[in-house]
Amino acid sequence: MSCGGRENLFQLLKNSLYVFLGACCFGILSTVVKLAYREGFVFQEVMMSQFGTGWFILLVLMLIFGRQKITGKQFIRLAGVGVCTCLTGVTYYLALQSIPASIAVVLLFQFTWIGVIIEAIVKRQRPDKSTVISVIILFIGTIMAGGILGTGEIQLNLKGTLLGLGAALMMALFVFFSGRVETQMSPITRSFYTSTGGLILLTILFTPKVYTEVSLFDNGLWLYGFILGVFGVVLPVLLFALGAPKISTGLATILGAGELPVAVTASVLLLSEQVHAIQWFGVLIILLGIAYPQLVARKRVGASVVQS
Repeated sequence: MSCGGRENLFQLLKNSLYVFLGACCFGILSTVVKLAYREGFVFQEVMMSQFGTGWFILLVLMLIFGRQKITGKQFIRLAGVGVCTCLTGVTYYLALQSIPASIAVVLLFQFTWIGVIIEAIVKRQRPDKSTVISVIILFIGTIMAGGILGTGEIQLNLKGTLLGLGAALMMALFVFFSGRVETQMSPITRSFYTSTGGLILLTILFTPKVYTEVSLFDNGLWLYGFILGVFGVVLPVLLFALGAPKISTGLATILGAGELPVAVTASVLLLSEQVHAIQWFGVLIILLGIAYPQLVARKRVGASVVQS
């Protein structure tokens, strides 16, 4: 019994690490997007380079490591997951155009409690105590790390606010469906068809004309596209495909908060942005909120070992 408990804890920690690392990959995107905007690239170019490059890399990986036949229904389900992650990027990047980045980050990170609510509705049961406590800790940490405190008057734009909340909802749905849709498939196959769904949506949104207007190699867009494709499509989708099906949606959304500490650190290292002490303290609180469910699980295993 004790060995089984330890093994279950190891599997929980391993799969939690996959999801956490996937969230960390998302964390560098905002910084890279800002760098791309500084170089004069526009929203459509950034999005198409991200999903186009990510899709191509996953295509190559699938061709190398083997393909699986899928049905039309399976493709639609996986493409739907891709639509969620694509809309997360679209709504978040658009929100950044009309509201401050600190507000946009805080709005995006509402996906933590939204994900917990989604799981509670689907399972028809209340979230456990450790999940609720973790979400509260994360909310406090996000407010502090987002840089809202001490900034004076907060200017909110209705359109930007709705877009930010839309990004949060899409992120929560992406995490939820990543743990439930076609989990028996290989992660690479799932990730490829997921990214295909996102790329199809972008083609519809931007119209095929964007393919003739966006050039990866003439003006250096390829570098940003490669970084965004790897860290915004390939790695997070693969890592979520590996870990999310084996843990609860509530825990997966909590682990998804790992994105913000990375975003704050990347903004300091790559953009030389000033981060106040209260923001770093908020980052530590977020890390505590992420670790709390893992510590509770470890304590439970330890208690069961003592009892046995």
